Amino acid sequence: MAKKQAKKPKKKKKAASMGDPSEWSAGTVIRSVGSSSRVLGDSGEWVDCVVRGKFRIQGINSTNPVAVGDRVHFMAPKEPEELGVITELLPRKNYILRKAATHNRKVHILCANVDQALLLFTIDFPTTSTGFADRYLVVTEAYDIPTKIVINKIDLLETEEQQARLAEVTDMYRNLGYEVIHISALDESYQDTVADLLVGKTSFIGGHSGSGKSTLINMIDPDLNLKTSEISEATTKGRHTTTYAEMHPLVTGGAIIDSPGIRELGLAQFEREELGHYFREIRDRMGECKFHNCLHLQEPHCAVKAAVESGEIHYKRYESYLRLLDEIEEGKDW
Repeated sequence: MAKKQAKKPKKKKKAASMGDPSEWSAGTVIRSVGSSSRVLGDSGEWVDCVVRGKFRIQGINSTNPVAVGDRVHFMAPKEPEELGVITELLPRKNYILRKAATHNRKVHILCANVDQALLLFTIDFPTTSTGFADRYLVVTEAYDIPTKIVINKIDLLETEEQQARLAEVTDMYRNLGYEVIHISALDESYQDTVADLLVGKTSFIGGHSGSGKSTLINMIDPDLNLKTSEISEATTKGRHTTTYAEMHPLVTGGAIIDSPGIRELGLAQFEREELGHYFREIRDRMGECKFHNCLHLQEPHCAVKAAVESGEIHYKRYESYLRLLDEIEEGKDW
């Protein structure tokens, strides 16, 4: 009996040399998986690259040297069997972090250089909690990223209970100054509404699996044909269709960044004393508290607690503040 021939392992591509800086091109990282990145050059070509050298941003102990949205210089490969090389990381205007999945004491940079963030919220199918939304808003407030709340799947809200929750969530966040938009990503009549949100901007989109992120992106640019997920009837939760961060340039201009790991959006670099600054309604009243270092817990003459008791601050937002405050305390062994 003839022996089967062993399959030859695929030959790995070698990285190109860094070359002379005069040969470097500029571009934007549109995909980042491990040590590999895909860069969209300013001249329109995309190049798969590896990182050469150590890129460290002061004060960030991250697992990834570059992130989606980063502006970089890179050396394009000169041979077909070569990979490009990212040679320089350009200054970031902002970034969003989450806790690293494989290292307790490090963070992972989800994306950088974002013009705005969109929180895709669903009243049902699946249910988005206000606690989830508040964590997202705290992080984007901390990094000074303008955020809009997009409530999707409004066509599925048939009961009085669902409509009441829609009104409650909408009023709660609009009263804080956030723009809240209602859409159905499956209804083409909302296409202009969504396009107006995204045109000409780099947008980071976050939401639960199954909330309709890929459907929303496909509405704007069907040629992308992103995978969408079905909602499990047993759990009413979606299945992840995004396994790594990726930027999708849009035909309307601008780009949208989709990423997994939103649940782990990190408070790793936060101090308890600063958390209140990222809740708009708490920040507005902090100067009225008797003590300048008030944490709005058991301290006397606390303007924030008084506002909660009077209904001026929504109790759900205060509950979110308390949970995140505890989380920061528990994570101090970072």
